[in-house]
Amino acid sequence: MAASVAAAAGRLRRAIGRSCPWQRFSTEPHPPHGAAVRDAFLSFFRDRHGHRLVPSASVRPRGDPSLLFVNAGMNQFKPIFLGTVDPRSEMAGFRRVANSQKCVRAGGRHNDLEDVGRDLSHHTFFEMLGNWAFGGEYFKKEACSMAWELLTQVYGIPEDRLWVSYFSGDSKTGLDPDLETRDIWLSLGVPASRVLSFGLQENFWEMGDTGPCGPCTEIHYDLAGGMGPPQLVELWNLVFMQHYREADGSLHLLPQQHVDTGMGLERLVAVLQGKHSTYDTDLFSPLLDAIHQSCRVPPYSGRVGAADEGRIDTAYRVVADHIRTLSVCIADGVSPGMSGAPLVLRRILRRAVRYSTEVLQAPPGFLGNLVPVVVATLIANLVSEDEAAFLASLQRGRRIIDRTVKRLGPSDLFPAEVAWSLSLSGNLGIPLDLVQLMLEEKGVKLDTAGLEQLAQKEAQHRAQQAEAAQEEGLCLDVHALEELHRQGIPTTDDSPKYNYSLRPNGDYEFGLCEAQVLQLYSETGTAVASVGEGQRCGLLLDRTNFYAEQGGQASDRGYLIRTGQQDVLFPVARAQVCGGFILHEAMAPECLQVGDRVQLYVDKAWRMGCMVKHTATHLLNWALRQTLGPTTEQRGSHLNPERLRFDVATQTPLTTEQLRTVESYVQEAVGQDKPVYMEEVPLAHTARIPGLRSLDEVYPDPVRVVSVGVPVAQALAPASQAALQTSVELCCGTHLLSTGAVGDLVIIGDRQLVKGITRLLAITGEQAQQAREVGQSLSQEVEVASERLSRGSRDLLEAHRLSKDIGRLIEFTESAVIPQWQRQEQQTTLKMLQRRANTAIRKLEKSQATEKSQELLKRHSEGPLIVDTVSAQSLSVLVKVVRQLCKQAPSMSVLLLSPQPTGSVLCACQVAQGATPTFTAEAWALAVCSHMGGKAWGSPVIAQGTGHTADLEAALRTARAYALNQL
Repeated sequence: MAASVAAAAGRLRRAIGRSCPWQRFSTEPHPPHGAAVRDAFLSFFRDRHGHRLVPSASVRPRGDPSLLFVNAGMNQFKPIFLGTVDPRSEMAGFRRVANSQKCVRAGGRHNDLEDVGRDLSHHTFFEMLGNWAFGGEYFKKEACSMAWELLTQVYGIPEDRLWVSYFSGDSKTGLDPDLETRDIWLSLGVPASRVLSFGLQENFWEMGDTGPCGPCTEIHYDLAGGMGPPQLVELWNLVFMQHYREADGSLHLLPQQHVDTGMGLERLVAVLQGKHSTYDTDLFSPLLDAIHQSCRVPPYSGRVGAADEGRIDTAYRVVADHIRTLSVCIADGVSPGMSGAPLVLRRILRRAVRYSTEVLQAPPGFLGNLVPVVVATLIANLVSEDEAAFLASLQRGRRIIDRTVKRLGPSDLFPAEVAWSLSLSGNLGIPLDLVQLMLEEKGVKLDTAGLEQLAQKEAQHRAQQAEAAQEEGLCLDVHALEELHRQGIPTTDDSPKYNYSLRPNGDYEFGLCEAQVLQLYSETGTAVASVGEGQRCGLLLDRTNFYAEQGGQASDRGYLIRTGQQDVLFPVARAQVCGGFILHEAMAPECLQVGDRVQLYVDKAWRMGCMVKHTATHLLNWALRQTLGPTTEQRGSHLNPERLRFDVATQTPLTTEQLRTVESYVQEAVGQDKPVYMEEVPLAHTARIPGLRSLDEVYPDPVRVVSVGVPVAQALAPASQAALQTSVELCCGTHLLSTGAVGDLVIIGDRQLVKGITRLLAITGEQAQQAREVGQSLSQEVEVASERLSRGSRDLLEAHRLSKDIGRLIEFTESAVIPQWQRQEQQTTLKMLQRRANTAIRKLEKSQATEKSQELLKRHSEGPLIVDTVSAQSLSVLVKVVRQLCKQAPSMSVLLLSPQPTGSVLCACQVAQGATPTFTAEAWALAVCSHMGGKAWGSPVIAQGTGHTADLEAALRTARAYALNQL
């Protein structure tokens, strides 16, 4: 399955990335296909203007928690705009690039989900064609000229159909009009009447609340073409990043200017194919045809609003758009789930299910059959599984809505509590926007105020349960980084972090690192010449042996001293990398100045813990591939000295046997004490090595390769199969020099984050050994419980004790730090034992009830009542005795009391079948238990309760008197 996803993703990337020689479209006899439009864009910028073509990034954002999905072409280049790009990476060398980026705009700041289907242009997935110039490679004049040339000369769009807009300025922020861009368009021949100016909202682009931003110029296409008033649609947006928005809202000029352009492929294809709707292009027509062939509705006709009777065309557009989004996202590793981007994808899938079944009358499995042939069968299966699961919820939700609406008055609002119970946050998993849409179709309004209150309560509840966020550390912004470059301060040499060796006795020796303070920062991030006593500060050094947090490995910690002053320690809490500079966060016990010489000491125990966990992580990754197959993909990891976390792409949770097998592979590699080889090699040498492990990250060049048991040169040889047989990964982390120091590895937890991704938690060394010892002890206790159960017992108290002991073992097993495979194994065994124990208790209770009921019948052979005391070890037994009596003597009403050693009195009763309607068991039990100062509960036929009394005879008299009065 994983191979299918990888293959599908590769074909998708090739489809978006291929190119052909640019040519003028107007010479072609037929409208261009969508693929040819994309090819022409890429070829134009590559062949005519020297741009480097880069692949589309995954729609899963890489290292950007602010995004649910990649929603613009510029996302993957944010490190360049922010100045944080690794100077050794390939991206650091980008000057002018172009690509076609897969984008998803659903959820978050840019969200088109609600508009899809309502009109003819919105999509949740689209391709964004773009070209970029970094660091002033070119700017406004060149960007406008290239865009105009491509649109008018290559695509052959008539110049009189194009309008442009520019930034009109903003007096509040002090931003001047972008007259430079206006004049460029005029010089290119655009008439002044088609050059329009707009303000901040339309023609000033911002990355977010803070960060690079700047004026933009938009190119619009006139759909009317001179036939009446202009009907303008935006075609291309050219952003000129020249400002930086600070946290306080102020704007400053960027040290380096960038060009960022974006043009939607779907809209461009519609223009070139002469269509007024993107859904009428060849990018969508095959899907719409496939929908029609599978559904019992008329063909798609492009209607909207009131003209779209039955919302059939709306449903066509929703399903066509959503299946594209689902296919691309799943191919890129985002599966429907319960939080974040997976939750949004789940909403998209459920919207598609609802429209396809309720409007298009599609058969079950319909959506899976729509998945394009270039997408692997796995994706079709995922879609079909969730479609079937949600269909039952949707049908039930529809019935609940219909039933609730019938009870509403003409002006009543639909109850917020009911809507919430239907939602993804409630019971049925129907997105709230879908609930609201279903109500709108019935002309019913939702209690949105009440819904907002429920949402706030839910948010507060989650906030209370969430872990406290870590204190935000110091960081270098784009201005600080540019100032460092201006001053000629070199990036930090952090190669000494690899300067350690293994002694013959097995201990590691970490080399001393001497460095010079190049820059100091106050706690607020301001560059200062010195820091004083008690100040928290940031230090930039010319070199360091501290590992800065990256690649999932926690930062080193330790201390530094001024050279020659051994008795004053400057504690270093963490180190982080910012654009190639390593910023150390420290507390200054004394004055420290720029230019001071220092010596750095890492916390050896902390570093060793990280090294053990990181090497163990590589072994775990390799073991998972050995167990689950070579296409198994890592989806993230994090480690510190305490434990490691590893996310892996799996369609189903790992079985008990698979978990056990993974551990055995790691144990074998650890037991062999294999050497760990590390070497820096050119990134290009790693491109085609079968089985080489790498993540969806930007790697430096040269890149560090970590190989277990096989020298790096041998592992990377052209004909080598080593990476298929052992752990070989691209990795900048710190590692053991041999695997033996891992000691042991135990997977202590696994859970599915979302469908398709499993998170494993693991520990190593002594912790792992302790976990195995606890697991072994637990196994022995489970075995003892099994033997006790097998021996059987005629004593009900003993049976209850055994059941409680098994319950305690179940609770302990759930929380104990033991091997996860053993937890799963013991949980299965304990649940089986619990069922057997409960069965044994029921049999003993039934046997006792039969025996006691026989005795009571002998004493009460006549009359309408049996009111008496009996010895019973539990309320359950007492109820069984009452039932047995009434079964054998259906004309009798029975109430029994059972005094307990604790001083309480149990009560159970049942009224005869022919009793008057006013004589109910619940009222009878309540009268007696109230007399005893207790409580009762039950039904009109049978009830039970408890109380406390030293005078049982008085309680029995009360029971007889009440019953006789009712009878």
